[in-house]
Amino acid sequence: MTNSHKNSGKQIISYASFCLGNLGHAAFYGVMSTYFIIFITSGMFSGLEQSVADKLIGLITGLMVVIRIVELVIDPILGNIVDNTKTRWGKFKPWIFLGTVVSAVLLILFTGIFGLAQSNWILFAILFVIIYIGFDIFYSLSDVSYWGMVPALSEDSHERGIYTSLGAFSGAIGWNGLAIIVVPLVTGVTYAVTGKHEEGAPGWLAFAAVISALAIVCAIIVCLGTKEKHNLIRNSAKQKTTLPQVFSAIFHNDQILWPSLAYLVFSLANTITNGVLFYLYKFVIGKPGEFWVVGLAATIVGFCVSPLFPVLNKYIPRKWLFVAGQTCMICAYLLFIFCRDNVVLMDLGLVLFNINFAQLVTVLTLTDAIEYGQLKSGQRNEAVVLAVRPMIDKFTGAVSNALVGYVAIAAGMTGAATAADMTAHDISTFNTMALYIPLILAVISIIVFLSKVTLTEKKHAKVVEELKTKLAEGEIEKDDSTKAKTRQQKIYAPADGELMQMSSVVDEDGKPFPGKGFAIKPSAGKIYAPFDGKIRFTFGTKHAFEIVSDNGLQVVVHVGLGTVNLRGEGFETYYDDGQEVKKGNLLLEFDRDLALKNGYKDTIVTFYTQPGRIKKASSIKAGSTVKHGDEVVEVQFK
Repeated sequence: MTNSHKNSGKQIISYASFCLGNLGHAAFYGVMSTYFIIFITSGMFSGLEQSVADKLIGLITGLMVVIRIVELVIDPILGNIVDNTKTRWGKFKPWIFLGTVVSAVLLILFTGIFGLAQSNWILFAILFVIIYIGFDIFYSLSDVSYWGMVPALSEDSHERGIYTSLGAFSGAIGWNGLAIIVVPLVTGVTYAVTGKHEEGAPGWLAFAAVISALAIVCAIIVCLGTKEKHNLIRNSAKQKTTLPQVFSAIFHNDQILWPSLAYLVFSLANTITNGVLFYLYKFVIGKPGEFWVVGLAATIVGFCVSPLFPVLNKYIPRKWLFVAGQTCMICAYLLFIFCRDNVVLMDLGLVLFNINFAQLVTVLTLTDAIEYGQLKSGQRNEAVVLAVRPMIDKFTGAVSNALVGYVAIAAGMTGAATAADMTAHDISTFNTMALYIPLILAVISIIVFLSKVTLTEKKHAKVVEELKTKLAEGEIEKDDSTKAKTRQQKIYAPADGELMQMSSVVDEDGKPFPGKGFAIKPSAGKIYAPFDGKIRFTFGTKHAFEIVSDNGLQVVVHVGLGTVNLRGEGFETYYDDGQEVKKGNLLLEFDRDLALKNGYKDTIVTFYTQPGRIKKASSIKAGSTVKHGDEVVEVQFK
């Protein structure tokens, strides 16, 4: 089996593991943000006086909102903890596993704290606050780490899109699958334990236990099947960040703030509506038995939409996919408002409501904003930046819970009430909070995204190249060589062709290529090892790789100029990152004709990633023809 096939196999395993990781993770969040509040309003306080139950519902939902608002400060701090973590398993996996296990145990305690609400509701309220805070912190650590992994798995925007799409795909199954199983599971277990056909506490406990077990298994899968990449761009960033730097990284990065605002108003609309769909079917339409259609429609659409995203994104920019999804959402609201007596149109509304790319687009934009922020400030805050989106989700989830609690009480949708008990005022209250306000929010999200979000896929590719340029110029190198001994290293031609001085290399934008090294105008599309050493890392776009010689010289072989925009198309590697190689080993092949056809150059540049360490280099015989393996230059370095 070739190394190319091995790499492909490892990539598939990585994709599949990351995908499965969010299956349990998203299902867990669905229980936390949507179905837990249904249990609170309908079954947790059965047996108590209605006035006491209403007070507890108001207390719990109010506390959840307050805690989530506090999290606007806490989550970036948790992200900073993850960013500053160093273990043999990386910085993300320990928190994914630990956070999932602890929050799973605490979720089970949520289901009434074993009936304590009925015997001592004051003690229940106190313990609930303590458990909920602990649960939320550990879930946040897991969530931040899961999505924070994406930029560590690849620096290529398109490849990140694949990871994100796969995560969203399984997340849709995990989230929406709950709507299919929740009623049968909860009522089935409750009947088996109590003999009553209702959604009782035993059923909700079983529901929490099943989803918690699923979340733990999926966390183990993502920890075992993915591998964090350590490339020179990640390693060149400041390794430790302080709390002031954490908040500075967020508030001084406009391409974090504006996408986050657009996503915030979308998420408010989406989460509010999801939270009350059960009430729509039970109290407004009067058909709670048909609620399973909600989960089925969302699951089917999720199967189709998420896998299509990376394909569509090859031809359609992210911002227009965002707009298309929001437009579908707006149409869905119109159907929910005006066509709720028509089963076909209501089902169409459910389909349109779930055709949305907002989360995918936001995660990718924020992920790309990591390099954007690193270019501006030198800081690389992976988990901190990607803590923003989960923070928004949890905040809007809390708002949704509070709103659902308010609607349930204000519209009389609690306890044993049915659709027959609803008045015109009750329905009007429901429509305003569940449909009219979210419709306005969906429109606002389009306006914000189109007018303020400028970090496109092409702009991100340029940011990555600018970071590479800074590395070539030595602007962000670490000077750890002051006491090192002078060493020598011969560098051999990595390709066949004509030698060029670095000063004569001009990139696709007409700018001189910076740094120290040499270039080759190739006569063939094969790249070979320039000396004995180890491959440190490869860009996700495969257009460049770093190789370190056995005595410590670090160089990057950059294949083509502007070829980052090919996103790996036309490139094939024959090695693994971390592999030991010998001078003259074939490492890579690229399609020169494809690069030239797209307006890029095929020039191969070899430059030192720490030019400050270079003390002396022999002269380059520019204009001479070389074969791979011919000596090009001898370098003295510290």
